[in-house]
Amino acid sequence: MASPRTSGLCPNCRKLISLDEPACPYCGIANPGSRWRMSFLSRWTGGNLDLVRLIIYTNVAFYLLSILINPAGIGITMNPLLFFSPSESSLFLMGATGSLPIAHFHRWWTLITASFLHGGLLHIFFNMMALNQLGPFVVAEFGVHRFAVIYTVTGVAGFFLSYLAGIPFTIGASASICGLIGAILYFAKSRGGFYGDAMYRQAMGWVVGLVLFGLLIPGINNWAHGGGLVAGIASAFILGYEDRHQETSFHRILGNICIFGTAGVLIWAVMSAFYQLFQHMAYFR
Repeated sequence: MASPRTSGLCPNCRKLISLDEPACPYCGIANPGSRWRMSFLSRWTGGNLDLVRLIIYTNVAFYLLSILINPAGIGITMNPLLFFSPSESSLFLMGATGSLPIAHFHRWWTLITASFLHGGLLHIFFNMMALNQLGPFVVAEFGVHRFAVIYTVTGVAGFFLSYLAGIPFTIGASASICGLIGAILYFAKSRGGFYGDAMYRQAMGWVVGLVLFGLLIPGINNWAHGGGLVAGIASAFILGYEDRHQETSFHRILGNICIFGTAGVLIWAVMSAFYQLFQHMAYFR
């Protein structure tokens, strides 16, 4: 019969401790060895959550929901950028943002939900491919909670700037993805050395590609891209990164506020969309 474990990683600070300690000697969290602390919930507080994968799954789920809300409005066109696109009414119900939803309907919460909506198969494919490439790097260099703050704040900042610029209707994860690029730019320039210089050149290549893409392809929200990029640089400067400062309790609190706050807003968006949809159906019944 195997003997019970007497040591393990603290679910909060991830340092090796004795599991029978009444409090972690490093971070002070109470009962670090309790089953509840060591359960799945500790992934949220301990930084062991694959947040990038969770965000990708959520984007895919919202894309499918925006299709299912109004299947008759699906865009079947030869334009690859608009192929299999949800209807504008579906996107509005699910939380598209811009001057129309905010100024006319006071839907400020759409500054968060818009990052989880996409206008077609290629739109979501390229955004999720970029997130899958950039996200794990930012998590590794900043920590999962600082990643959550950067991803959330830069998406909101990018869409808020585009709202101020008068963009009427906009969606997509690219504002937050540009925020990740901004964070990488700051990290690479600040770290320096061969590794930092190589990362900086690569990140600048992404920026040049974004600028060219925005100039050549109509309908690109360059205001959101630029706002996300600048907000990413500023967020990385304020929060710091792992090589200089490990994540603190303050970072974990901010990260969990962003994670659970975003989850709450997304749940509200889905409930609101289906409530309005059922009201519409009842009215015309």
